[in-house]
Amino acid sequence: MIRHINIAAHSLAPYGDAGSLLKLNSESWEFLPWKKFQVNLFRLQKRVYKAVRAGDLQKLILRSQAARFLAIRQVTQLNAGKKTAGVDGKLALTFKERFELEEELRLKANNWKHKGLREIPIPKKDGTKRILKVPTISDRAWQCLAKYALEPAHEATFHAQSYGFRTGRSTHDAQKKLFHNLRSQSNGIQKRVIELDIKKCFDRINHSSIMENLIAPSGLKLGIFRCLKAGTNVGFPEQGTPQGGVASPLLANIALNGIEDIHNSIRYADDMVFILKPEDDANKILDQVKEFLAVRGMEISERKTKLTATTDGFDFLGWNFRIQKNGKFRSRPSADNYKSFRKKAKLIINNSNYGATVKAQKLAPVVRGWRNYHRYCKMDGARNSLYFMQKRAFKVFNREKKQNRHTSKKLLKQAFPSVPYSENKFVNVKENKSPYDGDLVYWSMRNSKLYDNETSKALKRQNHSCAACGLKLTGNEKVHLHHVDGNHHNWSHDNLVAIHKSCHQYVHMSKSSAIRS
Repeated sequence: MIRHINIAAHSLAPYGDAGSLLKLNSESWEFLPWKKFQVNLFRLQKRVYKAVRAGDLQKLILRSQAARFLAIRQVTQLNAGKKTAGVDGKLALTFKERFELEEELRLKANNWKHKGLREIPIPKKDGTKRILKVPTISDRAWQCLAKYALEPAHEATFHAQSYGFRTGRSTHDAQKKLFHNLRSQSNGIQKRVIELDIKKCFDRINHSSIMENLIAPSGLKLGIFRCLKAGTNVGFPEQGTPQGGVASPLLANIALNGIEDIHNSIRYADDMVFILKPEDDANKILDQVKEFLAVRGMEISERKTKLTATTDGFDFLGWNFRIQKNGKFRSRPSADNYKSFRKKAKLIINNSNYGATVKAQKLAPVVRGWRNYHRYCKMDGARNSLYFMQKRAFKVFNREKKQNRHTSKKLLKQAFPSVPYSENKFVNVKENKSPYDGDLVYWSMRNSKLYDNETSKALKRQNHSCAACGLKLTGNEKVHLHHVDGNHHNWSHDNLVAIHKSCHQYVHMSKSSAIRS
């Protein structure tokens, strides 16, 4: 039986005057009709996707109160970088400030002026630094609103073999597509791969190439243009999309869309591989790629771009792909990916500030996340099974005076949760399918299959819907497993329901809210 949150539906009053704003608080924010907002926004996005004419339809999203509130919630509550401050120093917004921001978006969405960007250097594995340019919270909210309007229109035009930063697609789609192209039935043993690296892709994208291909009304185009100009360097005033912006990945996809038509390829954002048959001319393909990128102000990194035989193996998206001598396709975690994960785990295990119990709690999500990412790889062997890492963790746990070998083993099981792997069993998204095409049954069932164990069972019982809001699982929002009675040790079926991450937050935010049959 599908369960739901028992929250009274509150009508939305205008929030324009200062007196009413003073009355707005956390309760007012919580009781907003989020389910209705999502339904309204999705309805508009479907219309944009089907029309592909953008224009007036995209204006409807910019004018939509539902879209504005959802954009604010996305950047202040759901995004991973929600606590990152911009140039104004604001780390978070109060509930009153969120309502004020909604009013500001209502008045200025069609003539939005971006503030400056805060630059944060991020070290790369080759020793260089990537400059992350973070907008203010209000700018991120506008970009999210713009993304709501732009995404469905461009989803209708994007290539089927583009998987990065697209709703309903993931790295696992790219992994499975490689399997289809390189397995023994496809004669993968005789094929070669061009590992393409675009030099400073996000920093060098020509603004004109983005603006020319942008499907948007004039007001939205002006806002995007100002967004691009806010992230430029002095030496390159006409290039670059700021890394750290909500809309930046979408803008990069718009600029690079069409490169897949040059030759059989798989693209995830700016990471790309071309798959060559024995008769294909690699130099000709690279010349065409160079010509395509030159128009967009970009160029190939000659040092990192290489032609590789599939039998020699190549790295892509954190995996190493190789065709064995018997023609069998294999994918494993890459050496760099494993080293990065091991470094994170070692920092926790060897940290003297934590006790064994805290270490186990901190290790669990790191290990689970890594194993989930590689769940469609071949994960046997001492390295991928984390045998030596677990051995080291057990020694550290057992050293504590409060622990013995029995309690240490329990903590070890908690710290290294098992995740079943099924090699190459991921099911690809159907060619040009998009969540905006309105096929709710397909997308809710597909998204349910991304989960396993108790979460998967709960979603099946709930007919692939959220137990709190009742919405189908059509978007990218994660699903959490909720214990109805609040007892996390009670794992009976009746006590477990699957709900959206945001719904989970609101359940625990309010004492009055409850999930009931």
